[in-house]
Order: sequence, then structure tokens, then C-alpha cells
Amino acid sequence: MIARFLGLIGIGWCLGFAAFMLMLPPPLEGNTTDAIVVPTGGPGRIDRGIALLREGQARRMLVTGVAPGVRPIDLARTYKTPRALFTCCIDLGTDAVDTRSNAEETVRWVRSHHYASIRLVTADWHLPRAKMELIAALGPGVVVLGDGVPTSDPRLATLVNEYNKLILRRIALWVGFGS
Repeated sequence: MIARFLGLIGIGWCLGFAAFMLMLPPPLEGNTTDAIVVPTGGPGRIDRGIALLREGQARRMLVTGVAPGVRPIDLARTYKTPRALFTCCIDLGTDAVDTRSNAEETVRWVRSHHYASIRLVTADWHLPRAKMELIAALGPGVVVLGDGVPTSDPRLATLVNEYNKLILRRIALWVGFGS
């Protein structure tokens, strides 16, 4: 009986992981939002956010999870972006250290600017959990669109770890823990 139950859980996990892998979100094209939110932590994220901002896909951008001491001019140089774009349109959040605190930092920023729609730009494998956390933290009233930055050759261990975090966090939110 226990072996059968564990076997069903194992099959369910494998099928869910396959679905997770097959449905990694692509870049979002042609949708304008009030703002863009980019959690730090992976290549291509900030580049994608800056490109979208330059294309007029949003009015403002938050880079959440920036290390304390990093200045806008530092990122402007790193990403070969005019300082004026950082001055007018890009905010740096330094309070977040993980996906949950990225969501909390984003909520404060979204509410202070009264935004009704945001585009979340993060790695394709990270987007499902990051979007789930952000929607849970924001509550109703703000539309969150996911924009997956394709990851070339992600490690299997990274994907398995992220899928497990997604499952555990979804269960925690369902039972009301940390929401």
C-alpha cells in the first residue's frame, strides 16, 4: 500500500516535471504594461528589461535584489545604457535577497506608484515560481505578465531544484503559510 502510494507520487512528480520543462515561458512580445520588474540573479534579465523599456513597453522599471552599494551609474556602465534612462526610469531595490523578498519589495514599489499592470522579467525556469510569489503578495487588482528570458543549457540540478521549490511553495500558499 505504501509502496503503491510512493510510486504514484513519483509518477506524478515525473509527469509534473515534464510539463514544467515543456511549458517554460518564452519572452512576451507585444504587451505594454505600466512597469517592468526584473529580479537580479541571472544573465539576460536586466538586458531584456532595458530593451523593453527602450521600446516603450513600460514607463518604469524596478531591478529588485540589487546588492547594497550598487549605484545606478554602475549598472548604466555595465549595461552600456545612458545614465539618463536610469535617472528617469529605473529604480534599484536593495532589500530583497530571495524570490519571496523580491515579491515583497516589488509590492511596496508597485503600490507606491499605483501601477495596475507589470511585466515580470526573469529566467524562463524561474518565472513560474516568481510569478506565483508576486501574484500571492500583490493580491487582486494588479495584472502580472510573465516574460521568460531563455536560458541556454540550464543544469538539470537547477531545474529539479526549482521545480521542487515551486511545488513546496505552491503547497505552502494553498495551506495559507506565508501568504
